Order: sequence, then structure tokens, then C-alpha cells
Amino acid sequence: MTQINKSSVIIPAELADERIDIALAKLTGLSRTAITNAINQNQITINGEPVAKSTKAQTGQVFELAIAKAETNSFDYSEDLNADVSTVSAFGKSFRSIHPKIIFEDSDLVVIDKPVGMAAHPSPGWNGPTVVGALQSMGIQISTSGAEERKGIVHRLDVGTSGLMVVAKSETAYTDLKDQFRNRTVHKIYHALIQGHIDPTIGTIDAPIDRHPKEDHRFAVVADGKPAITHYKSLEVFPAVSLVEVELETGRTHQIRVHFSALRHPLVADLIYGADPVLAKKLQMERPWLHAKKLGLKHPHTGVMLNYEIEYPADLANCIKLLAR
Repeated sequence: MTQINKSSVIIPAELADERIDIALAKLTGLSRTAITNAINQNQITINGEPVAKSTKAQTGQVFELAIAKAETNSFDYSEDLNADVSTVSAFGKSFRSIHPKIIFEDSDLVVIDKPVGMAAHPSPGWNGPTVVGALQSMGIQISTSGAEERKGIVHRLDVGTSGLMVVAKSETAYTDLKDQFRNRTVHKIYHALIQGHIDPTIGTIDAPIDRHPKEDHRFAVVADGKPAITHYKSLEVFPAVSLVEVELETGRTHQIRVHFSALRHPLVADLIYGADPVLAKKLQMERPWLHAKKLGLKHPHTGVMLNYEIEYPADLANCIKLLAR
């Protein structure tokens, strides 16, 4: 018997007037093809009535979804390869996105393990799943503070980066967490697999970052860029690559990717920043090998220090297994 997944989805203000297949794809993590198929089979309703393909989403509308399990948890990048050329185009079409795993949740905040292929929040040109949309579809109410499309978001991970993120649920938590990130008191530890063997094995990269002077979709070390500081230490050395632990003192866009690329040690499979495609294929990697491994922050209400650590997802773990053979 086919298992049916039932859920309710509320349309947030930032998706008002979007075509319904686009809005529901962003909120649920399903592909637009899957949403369209569900509409054609009358599996999506509003007020008990099947939704028409021409429907435009409106703020506050509640859509009921009753979709066969085989249709869920599948986002196909073939429809969105031009959405974010700095990330998606490097992945190919094989990634599938699911709801983020909840690591911790209370009335103030939620800590998640963000899967690869999910953006932090809606943005122009991005038609894929988002943390904001996924949490809302899971019935988790987040802070209304911040820009309309970024409510509750106090920091971000790239679409192609997996790992720990914290999202504010209460308004006081949003303000407090933003201050913690601004004051650089949050401990953000990443693991990255870089090409080559870095020397020295423990060090700090202090190099300003801004938009690439010739390519808008990339960032680069530039003389008049914003201050960017990355601390690292080598954890394990393999033939041709090294596993490093990275702690960010600042949080610039693509900071880890840009800094290691500038040292001629790009992240494995980070084709945008100079990685070797032959090596990436050999190690079965289709996205930059980068994972937000540890997160430490002070609880905005109790003041207690919260520390979390998570394992590598399947694709990164498989790569390490291949290297260890």
C-alpha cells in the first residue's frame, strides 16, 4: 500500500503572489515537478477544494498536501541549475533535499543540521528549498524579526554546505543571537577537505574578502575588501589532500572557500574556486567538501553555554572512507 504523507503549509508574506508550484516547492523541499504532479492528481487542496495550477499564493493561506511518499524528499536541480551559479552549478543534478534534522529546540531557538541543497532563506533567483520554509512547513514558528525573507535567520550556511545552524524563534532571542554573532562570541567550527598539504599545519589566514573584480558570482581576496580572519589546523593527511579544522573569527560570504583557494589549497570538489575536477570525480564528490561541525553559543534566555557537534553526512563520510583505503 502506498504511504501518503499529509501536511499543512502556511504561505508566508515573502511568497505572496508567487505561482503556487514555486511557492510550495520553496516551502516543502519538493521539486516543482513533484508539486505539479500532485496538483494534477488533486493531492493539494485549500479549504477542501483542489488547487488549480494557475493559483497565486497569498499570505496566510493554508494548503493541505496529501502526497505519496515516493514523491517526497526529492528536489531536482535540473529545474534550477541557473538559480545560484556559485553553488548549484557545481553540484550536478544528483542532490536530494530533506527537512533539516532538529538537534535542539525550545521556545527561544532551534538548532538544526542543515542538509546540502537547502538555502538559509528565500532569495531572488533561488527556487529551491529553504531553512525558513522547511521549518514553517514543519510547524515551527520562528521569529518575525529581520528582513521579510530572512525572519529568524541570524547566520547562514551556503546552499552547498551542510551542518549546524541556529535559528531564532523568539524576538528576544533574535536580538541576542545577532549580537553574539556581531560580537564574535559564537564558536563556529568547520571541517574541510582541502587539496594538498598545507604548511604550516596550524595557522591563521588574515586576508580581506569582497566580490571578485571580474566575476560577480565569486568572491576573492582583494586589498580593499572586508576584514576576514580564518584559523585552521590540520587534522589528518591523506595522499593529495588534508582534513582541516577551521574556526571562523569573521563570517564573510564563501570565506573558507576563498581563503583556502587563495593559498592554492582549494576545497575538494569546489570547482568554482579552482578545485581539480578529476580528483573530485575520483572521490565521488559533487559539492565542496565543507561541513559546519561544531557550534557553541550562549542561550539568549538562560545564559547557559550550548555546545553541539554532529557527524558528517553520507557523501562526506564516503569520501573519507575512499581516502582511508
